[in-house]
Amino acid sequence: MLPLARWVMRGTPHAAGAAAAAALVPWLFWLSAAIASLVTLRRGLAPAMPVIVAAALPTGWWWTRGDSIPLATLLLVTLMAVVLRARRRWSETLIVGALAAAVMVQLGVFLPPGGVDPLLETLRQSSPEFARMLDELAAQGVSTERLATLLIGGITGLIVMLASVACLALARSWQAGLYNPGGFRSEFHGLRLTRRELLGLFAMAIVGGLVTWPALVFMSWVPLLIGGVALIHGLIGLKGMNGLWLVAFYALLLTTWPMILIVLLLGLVDTFADFRGRLARSQ
Repeated sequence: MLPLARWVMRGTPHAAGAAAAAALVPWLFWLSAAIASLVTLRRGLAPAMPVIVAAALPTGWWWTRGDSIPLATLLLVTLMAVVLRARRRWSETLIVGALAAAVMVQLGVFLPPGGVDPLLETLRQSSPEFARMLDELAAQGVSTERLATLLIGGITGLIVMLASVACLALARSWQAGLYNPGGFRSEFHGLRLTRRELLGLFAMAIVGGLVTWPALVFMSWVPLLIGGVALIHGLIGLKGMNGLWLVAFYALLLTTWPMILIVLLLGLVDTFADFRGRLARSQ
């Protein structure tokens, strides 16, 4: 996709046109967000604003049709691109993105138009088993509306956060391919949370629990997860292992919950152990 990135960076009209065209197609919103992010990373927020607006118009229209994911992804990835350009630290960028995604969830950005009640009623009427489950939860004192709000908003917010990280990584790889070959690889392989950043994530989770903002709790783990993924990439790169190991890793990560927990734990422990630094010194 590097030829596309090269064409996009020929000028603002090219970038704006490509971002708008991609945003018109529902399942190409990620490409539109990546293009806007690339221009933001390279030129800054102000010069990238025409491209962002061009992408926001179609995604805003999708929002009015009930799909908030494209516009939310565009806004979130733009915010993270601004932070990454200014700070040049993936860990700080991920923390800011997690906070912003949590705020979106708590504001109800990802809930269906009209709230969850019409959706629950439709599901209740279409599925007797689902209706029975809702009745059982209500009999146990569980607020089905609040539970549905948490699940729909939380899962959608998590998808938007991960999609935004993927779009930002794609844009950063394009930027490196065009202007700094190999830069993204070394940058991502070196991603590691500092102890202060880890304490910040713990504080974020604790505050979320105290003020009953569940989104803060589960979003606080996303930077650790990405840090664990970067650790695996870095170790495989340092050992010069075959790329099939990464294929196997992602297959396990996407299909098994225990693998996700292992990667989270590795990202946590690496803050103190610095596995890549130890391996590099031993070689």
